[in-house]
Amino acid sequence: MIVAITGASGVNFAVKLLEALKNHNIETDLIISENAKDVIELETDFAIDRIQNLATRCHSENDLTAPPSSGSYKFESMIIIPCSMKTLSAIAHGFADTLITRAADVSLKEKRQLILAVRESPFNAIHLENMLKLAKLGVIIAPPIPSYYIKPKSIEELNENIVGRILDLVGIDSNIKRWGEF
Repeated sequence: MIVAITGASGVNFAVKLLEALKNHNIETDLIISENAKDVIELETDFAIDRIQNLATRCHSENDLTAPPSSGSYKFESMIIIPCSMKTLSAIAHGFADTLITRAADVSLKEKRQLILAVRESPFNAIHLENMLKLAKLGVIIAPPIPSYYIKPKSIEELNENIVGRILDLVGIDSNIKRWGEF
């Protein structure tokens, strides 16, 4: 599985996802954009190397020779979490200038699962058009929207539920509270 972190707010979701994938012994390729590194520093107390240590392999955003840039590289799913509107736009328009957008392009051309945890509010018409364009191509648009029916006791619990819903999309049991189980 490929996990990419872009410069949108919400890096904690990516860290939770990487922890869960590691706990399930899922091999991961991690790509962190340069803008994401700035956001990680602003939003969290995580060191970049701590996040990278959660992945099996790490690649530079600028390394277009890395394995995820090729359709011959085997992976089942790619999750971009959080996904900035810049990254969404690049993917929607085939602008594969970074390893993140190239791996997403590979996902599309090889008919592999691509999940975008888009982070923006409110959406403008351009955002919505880009999401619709990608959804029509089979991309799963999964904004990290909290489920309040779980009656969360903390933000941490909300974050775990959001990540659990994303894990569900890739077929990994997440043991989250579900509708009707409260």
